[in-house]
Amino acid sequence: MAESAVYCVSGVRALWVGRGSRRTRHQRGAAAVEFALLLPVLMAMLMGALEMGLILYDKAVLTNATREGARAGIVLRNPKPTVNEITSVVLQKSQTSLISLLPADAPQVTVLQSSPAAWPNTLQVSAQYTFKGFVIGTLMQALGSSWVIHASTVMVHE
Repeated sequence: MAESAVYCVSGVRALWVGRGSRRTRHQRGAAAVEFALLLPVLMAMLMGALEMGLILYDKAVLTNATREGARAGIVLRNPKPTVNEITSVVLQKSQTSLISLLPADAPQVTVLQSSPAAWPNTLQVSAQYTFKGFVIGTLMQALGSSWVIHASTVMVHE
C-alpha cells in the first residue's frame, strides 16, 4: 500500500492510504474556493445585522429627542415656547447622537399644538429621519424607497 502525506490548513499532517490520496490531491483548493464564494454573503449578512442595530439605536435617539422637545414645549413658561424653539431642542438632542454609515440629512421636525380652548390642550412633536447605510440603505434605494425612521410624542400642557 502506498502512503502519502497531505497537510491540512491547520498544519496537521494526515496520512491517506491507497487511492484516497489521489482524490484528495485534486480537491485541495475546494475549501478555499467555497470560502471565497461565501465570504461576500457572510459579510453582507454581518453588515446588515450591524446596520439593523444602528437603525434601532437611531429610532431610540429620535424618540428621546421628540420627548425632550415635547417636554420643552409643555412647561409653564411666559411667553410659551415657540415652534422654532421646540424644533431646535429636538435637532440639538438628535443630531449629536444619530449614527449613520453614510452622510445623512438632519431630521425633519413637525410641531402641532392644539388650541388652548380644547381640553386636553396637547402638544405633538414628530420627527422623521432617513437612514443611509451600506447594505440596507443601498438595498432599499435599489428597491425604489428609503428607510425612514419615524418618532412622535404627545404631551398635555401644564
